[in-house]
Amino acid sequence: MKVVILGGAGAMASGAAKDLMAAYSRNNTELTLADRSGQQLEALSSEIGDARVKLAALDISDRDAMMAQLRKADLCVNAVPTFAGHQMAIFEACYEARIHYVDFGGMGVMTVQQKAHHEKWRSAGLAAVLGLGADPGVSNVICKAVAERLDRIEAINLYWAARRFGPESPVLVPPYAITTVLAEYANTSRQFIDGRLRDMAPQSGREIILLPEPFGATEFMFTQHSEPLTVPFADGIRDKGIQEFTWKLHLPEREHEAWVGLVKAGFGDFDDPIVINGHSITPSSFLDALIRRNIERNRNRIPESTSSEIHLAIGHGEKDGRSVTVNCAVIGNTDPFYDGYHDAATSMGLSIGVQLMADAPIKPGVWGPEEYFAVGPFLHELERRKFKVMTDIPIAPNATMGV
Repeated sequence: MKVVILGGAGAMASGAAKDLMAAYSRNNTELTLADRSGQQLEALSSEIGDARVKLAALDISDRDAMMAQLRKADLCVNAVPTFAGHQMAIFEACYEARIHYVDFGGMGVMTVQQKAHHEKWRSAGLAAVLGLGADPGVSNVICKAVAERLDRIEAINLYWAARRFGPESPVLVPPYAITTVLAEYANTSRQFIDGRLRDMAPQSGREIILLPEPFGATEFMFTQHSEPLTVPFADGIRDKGIQEFTWKLHLPEREHEAWVGLVKAGFGDFDDPIVINGHSITPSSFLDALIRRNIERNRNRIPESTSSEIHLAIGHGEKDGRSVTVNCAVIGNTDPFYDGYHDAATSMGLSIGVQLMADAPIKPGVWGPEEYFAVGPFLHELERRKFKVMTDIPIAPNATMGV
């Protein structure tokens, strides 16, 4: 299969490229990395060191050039950040080019717009899988794993948390795209509650869960995400009577405090330009440039640290006539295996999905990961990459804070 990654010089894209070309991977005869940043592409290609990797200088605002590149491939990975504003244009270009499509997610809003094109893609024999990374992506699959263990579903609650261990860093390093973090902290989220989607205030729904070590007591909150807009409507979940599906996030405490402060300072209006000395700039562009410069200038001050992250789905419902609660977790820890990956779970989750798509006949249509992939093969591929997949981990009763 010939794959092209648009936005191929980005952090998540580079990780996906490395995994697609890894010795343990399969099905990829050619990988084209397309981006405006030629220097970063050259560095990434040199790091991968594989003759199957091709490079293409491309500005995706040049639609003719983008279409020419897409028509050379069998599948497109859209790794351009959602808030750059190109999500639907790339999605529609892939349909026109008659190639399959995956992306890292559309923060819910774009995901719903893309899902509306399901019949058109199905009729054309094309597949699009949306939100294929870690959260969304891995998260959707573990929700399906939980759903398959229940005869009737009352609720599935989905959580992601990260813990960092080591000296406190004097430098703020974003966990992923700055616009995504700001959106999670500043935007209203949609959660599926009492059988319908409801708008929830930013940073609301705070809840403490006592998780196994090394996480311990962990506070979560609602954030904008795509999973509540797809998972409760999927076959095998919707028809089991689900009434609640929520998504909640936890970032390490000091990082959390920083993002809360930035939103309080006005960076939550991240795409609303301000004028400074006659020059217009968005708050997110300014913040991104400032943080990047600060990281580069103070790289030697960033201390060595380790981290753990957990993707957790908790399901409540019935099995064989009894009320039960079940869960499924994917846990990742710092490991030399992940060296060179900014976010191994996200980039590897996408790579796993692409490879599984090539393992079997394509399923035409526009899908969430929970609709497209079988649970077993996906989780097996995560275990091959040193993630722990666990069921029924011990969890203390939830403590809702009423915020």
